[in-house]
Amino acid sequence: MTRQIRSATPADVPLILELIRSLAVYEKLAQEVVATEEALRRTLFGTPPAAQVVIAEVDGQPAGFALYFFNYSTFLAKPGLYLEDLFVKPEYRGAGTGKALLLHLARIANARGCGRMEWSVLDWNEPAIRFYEALGAKRMKEWQICRLTGAALAQYS
Repeated sequence: MTRQIRSATPADVPLILELIRSLAVYEKLAQEVVATEEALRRTLFGTPPAAQVVIAEVDGQPAGFALYFFNYSTFLAKPGLYLEDLFVKPEYRGAGTGKALLLHLARIANARGCGRMEWSVLDWNEPAIRFYEALGAKRMKEWQICRLTGAALAQYS
């Protein structure tokens, strides 16, 4: 088995959307995906890009992806890497592809001088929680996510 992690290109936009939709089905959130190829092309490959994507391939076949962006920690006075989405196709799970994606991002975070790497996980996703904790990730149970979206956000335009 040959595994490769590579940066996505504009030609990968249909694949990225397919993987996003697959992730949403897994998370039982398929109805929330409104992303389109055009929107992904504009936001991921425009100037400046809003986020970056890496694709995992196994034996030349797409196996998964990770989408991330950089944020900033005022307490550390350092950038941080935020992992928005990580998904591995079911047929490639359990063979190290998810770990390879996470470790690839950890190397990027270290190379960029990041003080931390963060992501969210659904509370029911026990396999993912065990996987992340086995890698040394600490769950921040005392923090709650707050979100303005849709009409709640638009009212302030």
